Amino acid sequence: MTSAQPSEMKAWLYSSTANGLEKNLYFDASARAPPTVHGNNVLVKVLSASLNPADYKVPEMGLVGLVAQKFVIGTPASPGMDFCGRVVVTGDGATEFSPGQLVFGCLSVPAQFGSLGEYLVASASLLAPVPEGVEVDHAASIGIAGQTAYQSLAGYVSAGDKVFINGGSGGCGIFAIQIAKEMGCHVTTTCSTKNVEFCRGLGADEVIDYSVEEDLVATLRSRGVVFDHIVDHIGYPAPMYRESHHFLAAGKTFVQVGASGVGTFADRLIWPSFLGGGKRKYVIFFFKNTREDLVKIGEWVQKGTVKIQLDSAYEFEDAVKAFEKLRSSRARGKIIVHVAKA
Repeated sequence: MTSAQPSEMKAWLYSSTANGLEKNLYFDASARAPPTVHGNNVLVKVLSASLNPADYKVPEMGLVGLVAQKFVIGTPASPGMDFCGRVVVTGDGATEFSPGQLVFGCLSVPAQFGSLGEYLVASASLLAPVPEGVEVDHAASIGIAGQTAYQSLAGYVSAGDKVFINGGSGGCGIFAIQIAKEMGCHVTTTCSTKNVEFCRGLGADEVIDYSVEEDLVATLRSRGVVFDHIVDHIGYPAPMYRESHHFLAAGKTFVQVGASGVGTFADRLIWPSFLGGGKRKYVIFFFKNTREDLVKIGEWVQKGTVKIQLDSAYEFEDAVKAFEKLRSSRARGKIIVHVAKA
């Protein structure tokens, strides 16, 4: 282990999620810092954190959330998983990083010491060096949304494929459009009227405005079997997967990233095709946190082929406002919280 480890830190904490996590957040200027790091772990001083819906959705998952808070996360806890910061202390096995080095990444699941605390602990295997020239706020934005977008496409598509992305203006969709284009795909996406030009600016070849389409599924059916891959970030309209054989090529995959509720997953996964269910391969997306994917996306950001879209940035004292903006579903791009000074 190298360097000295702090015993206290500034942090936003919660011990309950009743009526919403952000309503229970409180600031502690002398919160307990993470315990001493060992092995392959690294203590990181967080400079910027970016928020994701999972930051509040997981702790708020009813009985599951309560059990997670008590036995997995622990309380009081700091929310937040995405981050960019500087290495403070390295365990004996984390030889690839050194104190002062700028790194980025994300926690795989909500933890007691999340990115809305001044310090967090991460496995060295899940950290990546910030590429030269990439801004701290931009690096902090990559973690969950960037990897989700990449993993929903990688292994499924090849250059020249036609990809349909349902929900192009959300956190994952913004990455997905750009990554699919980087992979050489033709991209069709959906969004509301106000975001049509925004999605085109990201590189989408075709944009369907679901605000004016009375029946999105009928619109897709009218195009014929034209898509080689579908990524659904919304889970709506409900019949989309069931009808997907009319517009998704045989042998191709429908990847479900987001959904309007658990029932969407259950209905699409369980209902058999001979009883009117979907006739194409259906995959529920599961996030995998890897350094390799972080490095790849970081290189694209450095190159400029994937451009980070920031909705807003908040100072640390305004973290509650950042969560309120996140929950409003009105953000177009990532929401950043500045945690500490470089």
